[in-house]
Amino acid sequence: MPLIVVKYGTPVLRQKGARIEVITPTIKQLAADMFETTYAYKGIGLAAQQVAVALQLTVIDVRGVTDRPSSLELKGQPADVNEFMPLVLINPELKPVGPPVSGPEGCLSFPEIYADITRPDVVDVKALSLEGKPLEFRCGGLLARVVQHEADHLNGILFIDRMDKETKADLRDELELLMAETKARLKG
Repeated sequence: MPLIVVKYGTPVLRQKGARIEVITPTIKQLAADMFETTYAYKGIGLAAQQVAVALQLTVIDVRGVTDRPSSLELKGQPADVNEFMPLVLINPELKPVGPPVSGPEGCLSFPEIYADITRPDVVDVKALSLEGKPLEFRCGGLLARVVQHEADHLNGILFIDRMDKETKADLRDELELLMAETKARLKG
């Protein structure tokens, strides 16, 4: 069942997610609902905070993106990104290994707001799968960007926090309007 994506200004977006110690049927259902939500909103990643649940859980699926390549290595060997999707990461830990590069990002919690964000181009990821099995991989390109964007969410960090001052200043009016609309909805 698609869930409601909370917007900028909703307090849960600033909460660090709790670690998931046991993968329950409720967690599995949440992940399934998050994938449905991601597809319904035409996104490629979603963190639990974005559906008002402060947990270390994110879902990612970059299969539909053809104009921004992704790379994946499993045990040091190149792997097919599409065969690794859809991807659930529980309690992810990231280690940047590539140089920082600037690239476009959007966020379902910030509709119609986009900006170039600088992040490492390659990251090593350790997490648990939805089956509770350890996952370890290195990713680059779009997949690395999405993993980092979603991991930020799990720690209460938003992509606007990574914008340079000039970009944030250019978007100030849109951000203030979105915040005001969200606060009005929360009061209503």
